[in-house]
Amino acid sequence: MAVRLEKSADDFLPEQLALPKLREAAEDCQGCDLYKNATQTVFGEGPPKASVVLVGAQPGDQEDKQGHPVVGPAGRLLDRALEEAQIERDEVYVTNAVKHFKWIWRGKRRLHQKPSVREVIACKPWLNAELAAVNPKIVVCLGSTAAQSVLGRAVPILKERGKFIETPNRPAVFITIHPSAIYRQRDRSEQEREYQQFAAEIKLVSRKLKTFK
Repeated sequence: MAVRLEKSADDFLPEQLALPKLREAAEDCQGCDLYKNATQTVFGEGPPKASVVLVGAQPGDQEDKQGHPVVGPAGRLLDRALEEAQIERDEVYVTNAVKHFKWIWRGKRRLHQKPSVREVIACKPWLNAELAAVNPKIVVCLGSTAAQSVLGRAVPILKERGKFIETPNRPAVFITIHPSAIYRQRDRSEQEREYQQFAAEIKLVSRKLKTFK
């Protein structure tokens, strides 16, 4: 992702890269133009020394309004999968590759738009700082945008989901879908099949996590 930027989150990082300082500094981030239409910065949440970091793409409509990552129906599916995999929530830090909601009007609804490569790169210093501060054992990429940000390359999700990718300079990286993708299936039976595959993949994360203990 070799894109030259005039500005990025680098310009807003605090000297002290602890999570409370990062969260406070991110509230004023103008590293790309997405802040102009977003309600607020949606920073990561979770314990400062979590074993697992879950990375989504960006806040959605409800996340933008509430100020918390991965809430609403997708958040409930994620909680269900974590519970079935016996991964405690106090072991999990949840964040996004991009911290502001990108959207356009469709009638009376704010419709999600995929962040551009430039926007993902501009926001990456926040994610890098979060990963450095938390120092997790496993990073789970929820979808292609998250995987692109973490790995620095395009990731074909259907080909690489369910796999661990060992990288030299960071924890083990696991690829799966974002739980919101489950709701894009056409009917309930397809949604349930997609959920079962997602839940099985989160169980792989649980098994991997046990090897570190």
